[in-house]
Amino acid sequence: MRKLKLQVQMTLDGYIAGSNGEMDWMTLPWTDDINKYVNEITDPVDTIVLGRKLAEGFIPYWASVAANPDDPEFTTGKKFTGTHKVVFTKTLDKSEWDNAVLANGNLVDEITQLKKQDGNDIIAYGGATFVSALIKQGLIDEFHLFINPTAIGNGMTIFKELDSKQDLTLVKATSFDCGIVVLNYEPKRD
Repeated sequence: MRKLKLQVQMTLDGYIAGSNGEMDWMTLPWTDDINKYVNEITDPVDTIVLGRKLAEGFIPYWASVAANPDDPEFTTGKKFTGTHKVVFTKTLDKSEWDNAVLANGNLVDEITQLKKQDGNDIIAYGGATFVSALIKQGLIDEFHLFINPTAIGNGMTIFKELDSKQDLTLVKATSFDCGIVVLNYEPKRD
């Protein structure tokens, strides 16, 4: 069965965005060592799952990067643009983007169906609501939490929807030259 990985940027105090969606706290530019790590976790990926809100910025942004060979993120832009995307939405009826389909059924059923399909790994990117739902339902197989060396005091979290404890096993903790630490966890399975 395919694995669903989560890659998410977080503040040291556990927020993935400010109260109004601000992401000006992210540590940029990244250094070569963290870019290599991201390439390693995304190379075996052939499907990206996104929440609709993030997709509205993510897909056009990476398409514009992929269209500019002089952009320093050109290779990543080509990878993300060329990778099949599934956008989870309750409001759209038709995909507005190339290489993207919509999923508007039950989240657990849709993700389970994707995992059972032939193919490589799946990676999730999304805002707090989408990612919280994936975590709450126990759908994530690998967590890659990019802890930025910044605290913002309040904002949007991804673990607030849990209604029971989820135990995780630390697979690896890696610090990078830019100051970000990536915590890689897997759920403890009974």
